[in-house]
Amino acid sequence: MENLLKVTLKKSMIGNQKSIKATLYGLGLTRINKTVSRIDTPEIRGMIKKVQHLVSVEE
Repeated sequence: MENLLKVTLKKSMIGNQKSIKATLYGLGLTRINKTVSRIDTPEIRGMIKKVQHLVSVEE
């Protein structure tokens, strides 16, 4: 089984740039405290790095 990352939105996306909002929607994060599981790939890691100030990540 592949490694999974649990990504949780911890801060609001209000007031951020459109690209940040689009990245959060791409990850599947639409509201605060929502948690999604994503397969650990370089693409997902890049998306997380872009929004690292708004999310928390568990392996």
